Amino acid sequence: MEPLPNSRTEPDGSALVRVLSYNVRSLRDDTAALARVITACAPDLVLVQEAPRFFRWRKKLAKLAAASGLVILTGGATAAGPAVLCSLRATVERTEDVLLPLTPGLHRRGLATAVVRFAGARLGVVSCHLSLDEDERYEQGGMLLDRLAGMGVEHAVAGGDLNERPEGPAFARIAAGLRDCRTVAPWGAEYTWTPGDPHQRIDAIFATPGVEVLGCGVPVGHPGVRESDLRAATDHFPVLAALRVPAAR
Repeated sequence: MEPLPNSRTEPDGSALVRVLSYNVRSLRDDTAALARVITACAPDLVLVQEAPRFFRWRKKLAKLAAASGLVILTGGATAAGPAVLCSLRATVERTEDVLLPLTPGLHRRGLATAVVRFAGARLGVVSCHLSLDEDERYEQGGMLLDRLAGMGVEHAVAGGDLNERPEGPAFARIAAGLRDCRTVAPWGAEYTWTPGDPHQRIDAIFATPGVEVLGCGVPVGHPGVRESDLRAATDHFPVLAALRVPAAR
């Protein structure tokens, strides 16, 4: 497997960034293994799902970020679970945590959103974790697209745990408005759930059309990523993408 290109800024002002999407299951598993996986992937952005939401949740998320060489950008309990971590390479323009409409009897869902710059490149960012209910999930897919459209950015990346495979209506709705990075440039392994028997792709990273996708997939075989760590870290495999974001005009 060819390694993904490293993060860097190009002479034309465009930025090559690595984005990791990861359901961390409220840090209930092997957090040392989780930090090792994240560190080995060397991401500029981590789109987290199921971040800690209760007692001392900020401290727990900050500890994971520090162990991975990152900082908290936004989200956590304030977004009902989604969060974004970033490297110090990112310059933060703004952040916003969004709570989605609550359906009685179902879990509250939300979006962790931000606008960041990598040198001359500007990028909107959204981390999401969609509903287990099919109808609500489909509506949330539309809300995700609406939120991205209203962020005032030309280029954006969104990702998370969709709780649905690519042939599902919510996944397809998002993929109709954005590009499914795994489909554009397959790299690594495909399936994200479950680590004990990976057979479904329910986690994904999407990008707006102007973002060049250089590779996207589960980093099995990526340098420094041990399969034992992937299985111990949480109940999902992560998705890693390398993207080239054009310079802001």
